[in-house]
Amino acid sequence: MSRFVVLFMKDVLGDNGRESEVCQSCLEVDAEDEQDATERAKQKFCRDQALYDWSLHADRIQVRAADFPS
Repeated sequence: MSRFVVLFMKDVLGDNGRESEVCQSCLEVDAEDEQDATERAKQKFCRDQALYDWSLHADRIQVRAADFPS
């Protein structure tokens, strides 16, 4: 298994009237691939936030392989 960093991102309107991107949550998950990491992170995000659908608090998901120094 590999380790992935999964970000739940949301677009919000700031006080200045401009749209900005905010990270709602950052999770590290162990998974076989990016798709598996996304599904595992969705489940954890929903559990942690007491939601039935992750998209209630985020607009999109970004998945990156975790970088560990050798």
